[in-house]
Amino acid sequence: MSPDFCRLDEAVARYVRPGDAVHVMMGHSRWSALVRELARQHWNKPSRFTLIMASLSSLGAVLFRSGSIEKVITVYSGDSFPVFTPNPVFQQAYADGSVTVENWSFLSYIQRLRAAATGVPAVVTGSVRDSSMAANEGYEEVDTRFGRVGLVSPLAPDIALVHAAIADRQGNLAIAPPMFEGSIGAFAARRGVLATVEKVVEDLRPWSSLVRIPAHRVLAVVEAPFGAHPGGVFAGPSGTRLPVEGYAEDVAFWVCAREASRSPAFDDWIREWILDPADHEAYLAKLGQERLSGLASAVGRPTPPTGRGEHTGPVTPAERAAAWLSELVRARIAQTGAATVLAGAGLANLAAWVGVEKAKADGHQVALAAELGLWDYTPAEGDPFIFSFANFPTSSMLLDTEQVLGTVVNGPSTRSIACVGAAEIDRHGNINTTRLADGRYLVGSGGANDVVTNADETLVVGTMSPRRFVERCGYITSPGAHVRAVATDLGILTSRDDDLVLTHIAPGESVEHVRSRCGWDLAVADDLAELPSISDADVKQLRKYDREGLFLRKGNA
Repeated sequence: MSPDFCRLDEAVARYVRPGDAVHVMMGHSRWSALVRELARQHWNKPSRFTLIMASLSSLGAVLFRSGSIEKVITVYSGDSFPVFTPNPVFQQAYADGSVTVENWSFLSYIQRLRAAATGVPAVVTGSVRDSSMAANEGYEEVDTRFGRVGLVSPLAPDIALVHAAIADRQGNLAIAPPMFEGSIGAFAARRGVLATVEKVVEDLRPWSSLVRIPAHRVLAVVEAPFGAHPGGVFAGPSGTRLPVEGYAEDVAFWVCAREASRSPAFDDWIREWILDPADHEAYLAKLGQERLSGLASAVGRPTPPTGRGEHTGPVTPAERAAAWLSELVRARIAQTGAATVLAGAGLANLAAWVGVEKAKADGHQVALAAELGLWDYTPAEGDPFIFSFANFPTSSMLLDTEQVLGTVVNGPSTRSIACVGAAEIDRHGNINTTRLADGRYLVGSGGANDVVTNADETLVVGTMSPRRFVERCGYITSPGAHVRAVATDLGILTSRDDDLVLTHIAPGESVEHVRSRCGWDLAVADDLAELPSISDADVKQLRKYDREGLFLRKGNA
């Protein structure tokens, strides 16, 4: 049966049913006009949806406020712009039980979709083990004649929503990489896919290498230019570029949505931007042609500044920690011959960028990787966002998360170093970025569990305080078995006999002060060494990537 070429409101009304498990597919485009229409049609209705969505950005809070969501299966519940932070709407809903949440890592989440797509009862995973996510109903460890393995059960949505760049008249969908979760959700969905596209063309065969979803899986296609807004669309590298213009992410809109979600007037903002525009054309008219043209001309350029002003002045505690981590990354690349460094967002990312830059200057061949699907990319100066579209054209390979986290970075053929931050870390190196002991929700795993569990070694960064350095994490997002060291503003802690020990101290600091900033009885190495002072050059290298100090001022990790 041919797909239904129809309007946005018709697609949602005809194909989404109350009680559905709705999967919002995520590639480098992270939003969809279909999701906005879903919120419109089900506002204040007890539709009892299960939302399957890898990353709940600030706009995900719109669906929570709609009252239509009963359960969320996700990887990351938090804001992304301008910094990675918890969102109070998610926190409140999870705390009061109005929405239940099931947390996974990026790779295990995708593997669950793959189990459903391939019709098998389970898929083997190397992630999740020894973390609190191992208690999830969809995970089990079993002894086999091949050894003990972790298994994840199928995750089968009823319907999947996606924004693709192009469709043809048969309903085949083309999407340029990087692909993030890939197209597996289209094959996992029981009934099929609803798609918005920038453009419908007669023939997609000239771009067959970028066709990711075949027509037989597509229920409906809606031609909706700028349908990913405030997300963006990358049309692909110059050699295989799709015949659409593409456009950058609207960071100003993301920031506005974040601020609105923290305001008592959030429902007023939702009414203005989600409920009141009569259709997609009215939404675009409200944005204005000048704004849309600016996004089209900005694709591939560094993310524009937020207007917070240049970060200047004395070195901050976050910069001290990041500078020492960058030197540690540089040293470990030299000592291990690591082929790749994959960093989490924020402070860890900036430190990894500088460390890899230094290692390359030393003559080492090492690639930066990002879980979105980037391999061997060169970060854009003045742009601290790890998933910036400006990094796409500089990559030597554009992949997806399953390829990066499951094969290229964490496979046995690649020696890898992970760099991550931590909301909490305990004396054994266990990391928590999901839920505090008092019940407050943080953000979840993202790809941290996958890379920390499977990388050859992990380096952690964070400013030191008893709140962050705790005796024992009440929730373990990422187990500490492969954590080698933690770079802080006061010194470096190194894992020795399953215990983090102070091995390097910041110049001018006392052991007593460092121990007072730690939540356990911190042991001090007999061979305690003093770290070098932070130079102006160290600070300059970090600030060239984060000129506004979004991560460097306060150390958001």
